[in-house]
Amino acid sequence: MGCGRVGASLADGLSRIGHDVAIIDRDSTAFNRLSPEFSGDRVQGMGFDRDVLLRAGIEDAGAFAAVSSGDNSNIISARLARETFGVERVVARIYDAKRAAVYERLGIPTVATVPWTTDRLLNALTRETETTKWRDPTGTVAVVEVLLHEEWVGHRVTDLEAATGARVAFLIRFGTGVLPEPKSVIQASDQVYVAAVAGRAAEAIAIAALPPSEDVGE
Repeated sequence: MGCGRVGASLADGLSRIGHDVAIIDRDSTAFNRLSPEFSGDRVQGMGFDRDVLLRAGIEDAGAFAAVSSGDNSNIISARLARETFGVERVVARIYDAKRAAVYERLGIPTVATVPWTTDRLLNALTRETETTKWRDPTGTVAVVEVLLHEEWVGHRVTDLEAATGARVAFLIRFGTGVLPEPKSVIQASDQVYVAAVAGRAAEAIAIAALPPSEDVGE
């Protein structure tokens, strides 16, 4: 929903890798941003209108991205997709970082900024299986994203490092990269990337997915 710069880029990217795509926008001229090779459907209308969503095939959709220029439109359409039509993978673009944190708590992933948004949405909608984001030229050190158990929220990054044996390389917090300090505390919306030596990355991912042990942080 939304055929601006991000929406057009996302639709083109999903179409190129073989997905069936329908893109919604109230302004028919917005579809001019799509590449000539785009093979999906163009649906004119409001993305939070049930009839428009039905015309776009929402009942059969495996994923839905709300990336219009309006926070309210995005969250309303995202909640319709999730709660009314039962779409499993739903992502909303939110410009206001404070509001984004609120919507994350509702269980709807939110993203911001044009280049980072396009990349993150593609990953979130297609669920790419590769966990390694970067590896040094010798293959010794890998940087991976870890999906933290909710009980890590409120703990320092140093606690996570002690438990996993990996180094927290950086965080992404509300669409912005952050280099953590020893006193940095993990927040609910953080994406956490750790650096680990070869053979330890998978272990770090597994440990991070579990609740911290009782002696962590003491």
